[in-house]
Amino acid sequence: MTLSAIQISVVIPLYNEDESLPELSEWIARVMLENGYSYEVLFVDDGSKDRSWDVIKELSANDPHIRGFRFVRNYGKTAALQTAFQAARGDVVITMDADLQDSPDEIPELYNMIAVDKFDLISGWKKKRYDPITKTVPTKIFNAATRSISGVSLHDFNCGLKAYRKDVVKNITIYGEMHRYIPVIAKWNGFAKIGEKVVQHRARKYGHTKFGLERFIFGFLDLLSIAFVNKFGRRPMHLFGSLGTLMFFLGSVIAFWLLGRKIYNIYHLLPYRNVTDNPLFFLALVAIMVGSQLFLAGFLGELFVKQSVSKTGDYNVSERVGA
Repeated sequence: MTLSAIQISVVIPLYNEDESLPELSEWIARVMLENGYSYEVLFVDDGSKDRSWDVIKELSANDPHIRGFRFVRNYGKTAALQTAFQAARGDVVITMDADLQDSPDEIPELYNMIAVDKFDLISGWKKKRYDPITKTVPTKIFNAATRSISGVSLHDFNCGLKAYRKDVVKNITIYGEMHRYIPVIAKWNGFAKIGEKVVQHRARKYGHTKFGLERFIFGFLDLLSIAFVNKFGRRPMHLFGSLGTLMFFLGSVIAFWLLGRKIYNIYHLLPYRNVTDNPLFFLALVAIMVGSQLFLAGFLGELFVKQSVSKTGDYNVSERVGA
């Protein structure tokens, strides 16, 4: 099997899932064989404390389709996905969780939606879930907030079962806990043909969930970070410069108004007090100072962005022609 002949890369991040891996790999192999796909399976062990890595090595020794990556410690699901995305060689990349709650039987339809229907990304939607209410209710709130802020109309951003065109995973970078927002990042990077597919959600067979309620708090903060970077990451002066100019202008207007009123009262022999005796003057002074600092921050940000782009040229080029 040549590298260019690989149709599907199945990416599976995992943490302490040694019991489910043999059954999952066998299930994937059966689906691939039945459909005649050329494929590879990329297991990424995110610093497991159980026998997960030993199981992966055993599976890889018996199946040339299986590749494994092991982190020295637990970095998180986002790091695992980013590592696998860079190593994936398939034309279509499909991600799924290792706990058997995602069904490999979904792979053929997901593949066809990317390869035949020409979607950039297909996100799974676990319409019927086997989770406690303490997880389903926060998930619905989280998804609603993400739809509202991002403009991406998906029901289940956090579903681990997704399919991507190869160009998508090779042209995006994720970090922190941003795996939940890959559809958002993809759209903001120009991959706008995003679809959704209702997928089966199976009850957990082995082990227990590795995520708590804190993921929704961190997830919301990551969403704000992504929204900010997308809108102002390449033009920081638009934000900091605008705010700085506004604050500097308001502070200056107040200061000159106070000074003008004093001069007016002196000229007309009216009672007056020193400008510095008025608390409003110090508020104006603070506004002028903060405005100047914000403008300077925007200016420095513009210099940094210009230098970064000139060195990396990190814009997505969809096609090339000629030598």
